[in-house]
Amino acid sequence: MKFSKLTDRISDLGSDKWLLHLEARKLKKNNPNIIELTIGEPDQPPPEELIEKCCDSMRSGRTKYSNGRGEEILLDALVQKYQKRTPLKVTRNNFLCLPGTQTALFATVMCLTEEEDEILVGDPYYATYEGIIKSSGATISPIPLHEKYDFSLQEKDFRMKITSKSKVLLLNYPHNPTGGILRKKDLSKLADIVKKHNLWIISDEVYEELIFKEDFVSPLEIPTLAERTIVVSSISKSHASPGFRSGWVFASEEVINKMLPLAETMLFGNQPFIADMTAYAISNKSQTALKMRTDYQRRAKLICKKLANTKNIRPIMPKSGMFILIKLELKNFNDEKFAWNLLHSEGVAVMPGSSFGLNGKDFIRLSLTVPDKELERACERIDEFVKKID
Repeated sequence: MKFSKLTDRISDLGSDKWLLHLEARKLKKNNPNIIELTIGEPDQPPPEELIEKCCDSMRSGRTKYSNGRGEEILLDALVQKYQKRTPLKVTRNNFLCLPGTQTALFATVMCLTEEEDEILVGDPYYATYEGIIKSSGATISPIPLHEKYDFSLQEKDFRMKITSKSKVLLLNYPHNPTGGILRKKDLSKLADIVKKHNLWIISDEVYEELIFKEDFVSPLEIPTLAERTIVVSSISKSHASPGFRSGWVFASEEVINKMLPLAETMLFGNQPFIADMTAYAISNKSQTALKMRTDYQRRAKLICKKLANTKNIRPIMPKSGMFILIKLELKNFNDEKFAWNLLHSEGVAVMPGSSFGLNGKDFIRLSLTVPDKELERACERIDEFVKKID
């Protein structure tokens, strides 16, 4: 029996990137002292009002089929949100509602690219991007992101990676895993290059409400970029609601109309009761996001302070998000070896930086979504581990 080429393209991806996380979960069943700092699941529940909204909606009978674009109440909430952000005219026809950012990104990539196309992505990058890109037949073209520039995409690095096959620039700011951000001046520098080479921009904006000090800036705000920008986002991070799986795509009507048949073939909209809850979330300022910003910034500072005197490793204070990178400056331990030995020796699970691309290989990534006391214990164990192997 034969399978499609797609299964070969993504055969080495998927859960393989999360083997250490899965091993930690397995070990924790018999050892509650394992500290998990691998994935970014918010450590607080979704707002109670969202749960109530969802339940009320189900009780009122909002459990039937949706339509391919999404429920009107959610489309209207999205119009209100995005018309404040862009010079473009914004209507319901600029949106598709889908189950989370991942699905929205998959649908977008499948509609824009095919075999032999290249998608330019800052490296390090979110671990699942590679699988999504390869699913369409396209190739990931990594652009190195540098610590000395706070991991913001640099014009010269961008130019060097463009070829005749380049089709899309995929931006993920605020950035996972580095916590970097892009400012308006950064986006403006990229605009001429994007236009010259006729590139699409896909902007993954799921962390937009988790910037610690500065304001979020979208490519939609740059007039020369707005028409060629496709935004994917969700309430997973802003409202501590990853399990609800509620996201969307914002793009020109032409793009949405091209994408609609694929979206309808895949999932046919999102559940009406989830749409009602999401519309409420979007229409009301998230106090959950405010608390998460405060917590994650404080915890990142805590790690920087606790490990400041630990030899041969160096925490890098992020500007956003729910993760922190630690630079490894050890002679005999790469990121994979360090992370696996740390788990089995000290019971602390972190992500090897190489899970996020070649440029992440000298780092480990720690989640900030655990209580402060647990992070303090993790830092103490990391310090002890480094002393043992030094």
